[in-house]
Amino acid sequence: MAYTDNSKFRTTLIPNFLYNTASSSSSFSSFTNTCESSIVKKPFLVPAPKESSGKIEMFSPAYYAACTFGGVMSCGLTHMAVTPLDLVKCNMQIDPAKYKSISSGFGVLLKEQGARGFFRGWVPTLLGYSAQGACKYGFYEYFKKYYTDLAGPENAAKYKTLIFLAGSASAEVIADVALCPFEAVKVRVQTQPGFARGLSDGLPKFVRAEGASGLYKGIVPLWGRQIPYTMMKFASFETIVEQLYKNVIPTPKDQCSKSTQLGVSFAGGYLAGILCAIVSHPADNLVSFLNNAKGATVGDAVNKLGVMGLCTRGLPIRIVMIGTLTGAQWGIYDSFKVFVGLPTTGGAAPPTPAK
Repeated sequence: MAYTDNSKFRTTLIPNFLYNTASSSSSFSSFTNTCESSIVKKPFLVPAPKESSGKIEMFSPAYYAACTFGGVMSCGLTHMAVTPLDLVKCNMQIDPAKYKSISSGFGVLLKEQGARGFFRGWVPTLLGYSAQGACKYGFYEYFKKYYTDLAGPENAAKYKTLIFLAGSASAEVIADVALCPFEAVKVRVQTQPGFARGLSDGLPKFVRAEGASGLYKGIVPLWGRQIPYTMMKFASFETIVEQLYKNVIPTPKDQCSKSTQLGVSFAGGYLAGILCAIVSHPADNLVSFLNNAKGATVGDAVNKLGVMGLCTRGLPIRIVMIGTLTGAQWGIYDSFKVFVGLPTTGGAAPPTPAK
């Protein structure tokens, strides 16, 4: 069967710039006359550039890949940026007699280690939290859709907060497996001056001292810190953003400008971060204590720090750090989603299952 010589078919077969002139039309006619005898009955048509939407289909593999990459950017960059705060916080948890407050803690670090000391451990921080962010955000989007489909449209709308909690908890279990080795080395580098300069020499030294399994010594406390943290982070963010659009922003989300939507994402993330810091702080103290002392146990931490110490030591600086961190993470994550043509997170019920 021969091709029919019409403009619609030519538009679908080849890009615009090849058929906008008379000469290109002549060349195309010559081409079809030469090849018509060998063309199959159902030709494979390649869309012209102007016919491709360029948008990522929701819940496609490309969608989850975009969310994963957005998670890498949001978590890795933000955690690396607050390395100085993290350094002071970890040292306040390990040695409160020496690092008595935020201001004095910075003073001690500056005096003993110089300005370069403020970013000690930035490499394991960047790599560890990039890996964690990839799993956290990518799998959260996946599990949120999976549990929504499992629940069905009516239950998904009725129990949406439970879906947010289940999806974020499932994602964080995987994310912490990726984070744990980097976190172990980071804490040791930051709280034991002279142990190592960073990841390249700290990782093999850590493994020689405690074995490869030692890298996962803190996995249970890390789950204890991160799973409640992430459940609070995602569920409270989704709820706060929904309430902001309902009660504060006078315009429906789909009618708001992208800059307004990103502002809501940052505000919702900051408020969620404050709640995250409070909920996860006792476990954060445990992680720092266990990774700093060889052979230490949870009982040792409770005996030394006390229950009140576990809940409050280093908490003010962590509220500042986590609030800023979480607000920035949601801002970066949703900015990337907007950049690739996806909607921002929150402000609506979970996605309804495909019919």
